[in-house]
Amino acid sequence: MKNKKIYFDLHTHTVASGHGSTDTISDLAKAAFENGLSFLGISDHAPATPGSATESYFRGLSGSPRERNGVRLFYGVELNIGDENGAVDLSDEILEALDYSLISFHLPTFDNAGPEGNTNAMIRAMDHPKVRLLGHPDDSRFPLDYERLLSAAKEKNVFPELNNASLMPDAYRIGAYENYKQLLMLCERLSLPVVLSSDSHGRKHVGDFSFVLPLLEETGFPDPLVLNYDPNGIQRILPA
Repeated sequence: MKNKKIYFDLHTHTVASGHGSTDTISDLAKAAFENGLSFLGISDHAPATPGSATESYFRGLSGSPRERNGVRLFYGVELNIGDENGAVDLSDEILEALDYSLISFHLPTFDNAGPEGNTNAMIRAMDHPKVRLLGHPDDSRFPLDYERLLSAAKEKNVFPELNNASLMPDAYRIGAYENYKQLLMLCERLSLPVVLSSDSHGRKHVGDFSFVLPLLEETGFPDPLVLNYDPNGIQRILPA
């Protein structure tokens, strides 16, 4: 496998997300520097996730440093999709002050509505201008109509992520490997770029794409459609 420079990781979580992590933004920035990243996105879970960050936490991020350990920082959120109408769990006022958001399905904040209902929910949630990434669209517990979803994502200039944590041997999500093979085939057909994400909870896996990269090689997915390989790729996701 060829070594490729990876410039950023936009799906990471600090102590504010709960899940047992005690690592801070500074801890994650140090890990990003050690792993050769130029940019790091902090995307803690939105309030509907049990034990996660509060609204006041997200309000306060605008005053956080923009660079630590030589790594440029961006502050976002992993929003929970709440219903088939695409409702999310932070207000427009708070989202406006953040750099970006991912939208994701999680239990217990969303009940599986079947491929049509799940796809409708994600497409409608994409209408918010701060939504830039589709979080782990890989879980067979929330089946999706990938052709319709990815066509809408291309139209709305939103990018699907390839979530490294979903592919780990101990992953709790179901069917990610086969689902990603289908997703990558369709993204190549649509010329829709993808974004590699670690979904690291704490510093341990920041910048870790060890399960995603073999899948890209196996499928022969084109390098120009992987935004993390492009030093200017971050600007496609987070335009100034």
